[in-house]
Amino acid sequence: MLDFVALLVPTRTDALYNLYMTLSVLMIVLMCVSAVAAIVLVLLQPGNSTGIDALGGSSETFFGKNKGKSIEAKMKKWTVACLVVLVIFSIAFYILQLGSLWS
Repeated sequence: MLDFVALLVPTRTDALYNLYMTLSVLMIVLMCVSAVAAIVLVLLQPGNSTGIDALGGSSETFFGKNKGKSIEAKMKKWTVACLVVLVIFSIAFYILQLGSLWS
């Protein structure tokens, strides 16, 4: 039977195997951390709809609106940053899996 893993990664006797495994585990851990951070940031962001407040006609002060928007803007920036990091690590992990890199 053909060993498909041997086509992608260095063999256990190869000196590069430890480096390959270390980089693979590090990339997976970093991808998981950035994915969990992005999920948490998305869940913490307030919704875009005003909900029941729109029926009451209540209005916030100028400072209350700007404070909420600045925190919301920071959370959106952090979410985008986490997702960009996740994409970069995913691409790097794919490149790390190429067999021509290790031969």
